[in-house]
Amino acid sequence: MKIRWLNFTVLFLCFLLSNPIVGSAEEPNLDEGRDLFRANCAACHNRNMVDDLTGPALGGVQERWSAYPMDDLRYFIRNSQRMIQEGHPKAVEIWNEWEPAIMNNFPNLTDEQIDNILAYVDGVYTGEYGAPPAVAETATGVKEEESDNTFMLISLIVILGLLALVLARIANVLRSIHIARETNKAPKPGSFARILTSKTVVGLVLLIVIILGGYTTVNNAISLGRQQAYAPEQPIKFSHAVHAGVHEIDCQYCHDAARRSKQALIPAASTCMNCHTAIKKGSQYGTAEISKIFASLGYDPNNDVYLEDYEKMPMEEIELIFRQWIEEEFVKDNNLDFIDAEGRIEVDKQWEEIVASLTHEHRDHVVGPIEWVRIHNLPDHVYFNHAQHVTAGGVDCQTCHGKVEEMEVLAQYSTLSMGWCINCHRQTEVKGFGDDNEYYMKAYKKYHDALEAGDKSKVTVEDIGGLYCQTCHY
Repeated sequence: MKIRWLNFTVLFLCFLLSNPIVGSAEEPNLDEGRDLFRANCAACHNRNMVDDLTGPALGGVQERWSAYPMDDLRYFIRNSQRMIQEGHPKAVEIWNEWEPAIMNNFPNLTDEQIDNILAYVDGVYTGEYGAPPAVAETATGVKEEESDNTFMLISLIVILGLLALVLARIANVLRSIHIARETNKAPKPGSFARILTSKTVVGLVLLIVIILGGYTTVNNAISLGRQQAYAPEQPIKFSHAVHAGVHEIDCQYCHDAARRSKQALIPAASTCMNCHTAIKKGSQYGTAEISKIFASLGYDPNNDVYLEDYEKMPMEEIELIFRQWIEEEFVKDNNLDFIDAEGRIEVDKQWEEIVASLTHEHRDHVVGPIEWVRIHNLPDHVYFNHAQHVTAGGVDCQTCHGKVEEMEVLAQYSTLSMGWCINCHRQTEVKGFGDDNEYYMKAYKKYHDALEAGDKSKVTVEDIGGLYCQTCHY
């Protein structure tokens, strides 16, 4: 019976290892398509299939190629540049829209793998794959895919658990056979509790715990401090959509350091006052949010003066100044002769918000810098220089930060991952390379010669050292 049981367990183990849970060969395998998409496409194409990233949004791609045979789309995925050079109308149309960004070639993908990727793209785009909806939209308009690997992890744990039991049982049977041959006596059959506490089972359980713990730790550590679509509440409801969008204020007017230093820097409140000494009420919140700027600086909006020794002024006096300001503006806005009960409630609310936004347990006075919540963050071992990208590279702010001019609440647009940066360096053309730049002429003469000979169509950041480890990890 033991030998038969051993044979059964071995056969069962072979069945588990040789029959993974996959979809039918007759229909696209969406799970495989998801894995292939993440490995090959996600660095350039947004996972929500709706928004553009480095490359275009892939939702509806098959419909856009419906006028051509399916093999044309597969060919484009495998070698887009060759197809463009051959003059295929759709390929040329895409190139004209997205140049100079070059799509990576994927010559090793089979027809079946490409079809699985396209099926996954369509499934996410239509909401038929993954948890509905597959995309979570924040108040900023930035969207982020919500992936749930719970089922996969539970399945893996169950399979590994069964594998541990099977191996423990096999070891127990082999041990019994060995003892029987050595002593000519059949040993007592091992109990289930003994199997569970055996070295084999305990060792396998510890191995599973270490693997899952390591995976979780590394996965969380990779994204530590950066979170796509992160949009925290700020002490002042500053709208980029109003300032950069409606009023078209240039990004570098406020973030002046972006063009001349490593950090873009948050503008000082004095920069805000360049406009807000004249514009004392906001289009959305009236006096509520701009009064916070006045209070942090010690600006008296009633008399248009900066208060002397403001940092020494008691909070009671400051409160009287801003209550008077808010009250008079409320009376004006509502065509009243005097403040009514509703107005007093509004005055109380606005003053309480000023105090809540500018003070905390370690700061009991409203005077001082506005403590904004940091959104974009990179690890300490990563070197990033804004001036190098903005001034030398001519990179638009929206490339990394998205359409800030449309964001009511600022959010992290890009993943800011290492793969995302590397992919950008591989595709971004060096501006001014062929414009008689003396530095480039001397340092990279071979690329100038290649451009002049027609052997190279452009020079990317990768060509001039953009993928060297020490470039970002000095």
